[in-house]
Amino acid sequence: MMDKQLELNQERLRLVDTYKRLVPETFAAEMKVSEKVYADGLLSTKHKRLIALGIALGSGTANCILNQTMRCVEAGASAGEILEATGVAVAINGTIGLSESLRVVKVLEELGKV
Repeated sequence: MMDKQLELNQERLRLVDTYKRLVPETFAAEMKVSEKVYADGLLSTKHKRLIALGIALGSGTANCILNQTMRCVEAGASAGEILEATGVAVAINGTIGLSESLRVVKVLEELGKV
């Protein structure tokens, strides 16, 4: 994990833009679902993003972890809240949750949040 996580995130965003250009209907459909799912409801957007981060950590998918970490920050989650969510992932997923949580720590470090 020597790569800069924010640089990896920029590459992820570039590829998302390419995907959007190549398959615009699929991308638009996914964005419509995401917009609905992550909107404030009985749970706030912030809490939904924290839940999504925990799920992403359990899946071990770097792109999802990067995306959800950034979305948590954008939704107003503090570093403490984000790190607490990683703790839940560690409790459920053990060492996989822990190893993937290190990516989150690195993002927070790069953002100057910890």
